Amino acid sequence: MDPFLIAVLSNIGMISFLGLSAYVLLLTGGISFGQQAFFGIGAYAAGIATAIWGWPLWMGLAHGAAVGALACAALGAATLRLGGLHFAVATLAFAEMMRLLLGMWRWQVDIAGRLVGPAGTDGFRDIRYIFANGISEMQYFILIWLLLAAAVVLLMLFERTRTGMVWRMIGKDAELARMLGVDVVRHRIAAAALAGALAGVGGALYAHLSTYIEPGMFDPMLGIHGLAYGIIGGLGTPLGPLLGVVVDIGILESSRLFSGYRMIVFGGLVAVILVWRPRGLLDEAFVRRLRGWRPFRSTLEEKGR
Repeated sequence: MDPFLIAVLSNIGMISFLGLSAYVLLLTGGISFGQQAFFGIGAYAAGIATAIWGWPLWMGLAHGAAVGALACAALGAATLRLGGLHFAVATLAFAEMMRLLLGMWRWQVDIAGRLVGPAGTDGFRDIRYIFANGISEMQYFILIWLLLAAAVVLLMLFERTRTGMVWRMIGKDAELARMLGVDVVRHRIAAAALAGALAGVGGALYAHLSTYIEPGMFDPMLGIHGLAYGIIGGLGTPLGPLLGVVVDIGILESSRLFSGYRMIVFGGLVAVILVWRPRGLLDEAFVRRLRGWRPFRSTLEEKGR
């Protein structure tokens, strides 16, 4: 496969975790502009695990997911009384605070005569596990998409459970859910933990492919894009955010046709989608129609008559 195509598809796969993270919060009514913080936290946590502590890759990815989940759950618990715009601003403020803290954090360890670890605004270099262990870009690309496919399938199955349906109910009307006896607080914290874990995995994968991360990579625009992917792709299925990422990175960023105009086109597309289809292209109504569609059903019915 062409190296450029592998790079683009790998990037789509990793950023899709960020889109899924924002999507999970949107299900419960949380509009977050700060999921880039947990993407970055997962990246740093996984990098420390493999580059400094010498853990294997799977443990590094798990560590990034766990730290991302704990951080997002903690933020969810701290912002329980906030909703709507107030919650969105709180998530953005938290993300900026984390970016500044990472810019001041210096913790380096001498490994084989080289200082490795976070170095403030100079970033975190030498996260070289996949290259030191002979993992090719193609193999890493396959790993990214296997993990993404597993996450999407599990989310699809989860949404068919009672808890998944409760999350959607909370997102549509939290007060009604409370009146029906639903513990909204517990469910929203659980959703935040899951969202943080997804962002953490994406960040962990990103850190090991790029081998270098710095606080500036996790700026507000990354969070805005993560939220926009769900808005564009739709909230009817976990495939929605993936569609949003494909449109942005796969078509707008990777095509010479939109060179220099990507952000303008992307912003205009989000505005049009919000007016035309407020719940995105793959919204709940579309997904219901798709699930109810059976090829040749009418023909079979006519034969039965």
